[in-house]
Amino acid sequence: MSILLALIPPLAWGATGIIGTKMGGSAAQQTFGESCGALLLGIGVYLFFVLPNGVAVTGRIWLVGLFSGLFWSVGTAGQFIAYKKMGVSAAFPLSTAGQIIANALLAAAILNEWINFKMWLFGILSIALVTLGALLIAARSKAEKKITKKRPVSYGEGIAAILASTAGFALYFIFPNMLFKFGFISPAIHNANNGINYMTAIVTPQAVGQVVGSFLIGFFFLQERKLLTKPAAKNIVTGIDWAIGNLFMFIAAANPAIGQATAATLSQLGIIVGTFGGIYILHEHKTGDQMVKIVLGTILVIVGSILITNLKVI
Repeated sequence: MSILLALIPPLAWGATGIIGTKMGGSAAQQTFGESCGALLLGIGVYLFFVLPNGVAVTGRIWLVGLFSGLFWSVGTAGQFIAYKKMGVSAAFPLSTAGQIIANALLAAAILNEWINFKMWLFGILSIALVTLGALLIAARSKAEKKITKKRPVSYGEGIAAILASTAGFALYFIFPNMLFKFGFISPAIHNANNGINYMTAIVTPQAVGQVVGSFLIGFFFLQERKLLTKPAAKNIVTGIDWAIGNLFMFIAAANPAIGQATAATLSQLGIIVGTFGGIYILHEHKTGDQMVKIVLGTILVIVGSILITNLKVI
């Protein structure tokens, strides 16, 4: 039953790119608006769960949450830039592959979640299946390859954005449990209520870090001087959707029955929602041969995800 917690994030996150594209705005406006939506949900979690249950929100938790949120803003800005350079149905799978590799391997290596050779063997196999599936989903059509052997310049810019995004998302995701592993957060705080208290306590300071980070990146790096606009306000909806996935993702990662490596990989099942949503909702055209690859890639993603959820019983 606990595995159901880890299936909420892919549903929410798979829809994020679609909702953000529908809401419109520049990458900076989308990131800032999304962070504001995350802050709204973060305040709600604080008022209706953290405070009523007397969950401790210490200075160290604030530091962990703030830095996690700052890393997230880097990841999200990069992802929205990639959407604009490459399209959602092409950028989302590649972003997914990068996150799967980075998150699962970091969790396995740094957090020691894979404790024997068999777990490493099947864990790497599952990552390979999901990654191959993601690459198939993002593959060009035969017609595109005939027209030009080289990708357009914007595609290369999108890849660079995805690399920056992958680094940001990996750090945002692993940071809370990594600091526990390094002794910055005590076991009593981290393990209370099966990890739920710690992860929900982080959500509000994390959202503050997201707002600060997205504002700084948008204003200074992306040089967007119009952040407080209608598109940014509309993307608050995107942020609430994302924040729901984030909340359940962290709860799932803290649950010993699931673990961070498994939660990270399952969260990327949103590739299915994002890809098919980009095609059927955003009307991103795909040829017949691309659809064959997309279906095959989807099957590989599902098989790899099922495999990684069963590592502890292999």
